[in-house]
Amino acid sequence: MQYTGTAHVFGRDVNTDEIVPARYLTTSEAKLLASYCMEDARPGFAKTVARGDIIVAGGNFGCGSSREHAPIAIKAAGVSCVIAESFARIFFRNAINIGMPIIECPGIAAKVKEGDRLTVDLTAGAVILPSGERLAVPPFPPFMEGIVREGGWMPYLLKHHAGR
Repeated sequence: MQYTGTAHVFGRDVNTDEIVPARYLTTSEAKLLASYCMEDARPGFAKTVARGDIIVAGGNFGCGSSREHAPIAIKAAGVSCVIAESFARIFFRNAINIGMPIIECPGIAAKVKEGDRLTVDLTAGAVILPSGERLAVPPFPPFMEGIVREGGWMPYLLKHHAGR
């Protein structure tokens, strides 16, 4: 699995309240959540992100309250994947469960600038910078890659374990 997109760079400790503010949690409709994506971290973000773009962040991305709305908003906004130095564990699981690839890459925040074009190769385990430098990341385990490829945990289960 490979993704190429423009980087949107955020700092450390981006919490789920910044990704989707609590005042918008009256809906679970993905398209509507996308319009609020990163609203408190970067007002207007949803209007600037293009399909396939990539979020890059420092450590502890997705910290705060456990809400599936946060990764849903990011994915529905068109972001192809999130690369961060580390993730809050519950955000990590929620993202995979809805079929959004996320990659831990220590040191990424210092190497990427806003607007850089990045390529992420999940199978080979590499983030390729505009300079051609390749940052090694752990390859996505085949099981997790399957969940992402099918669009999330539930579609994966329905396809691979229906009728068992």
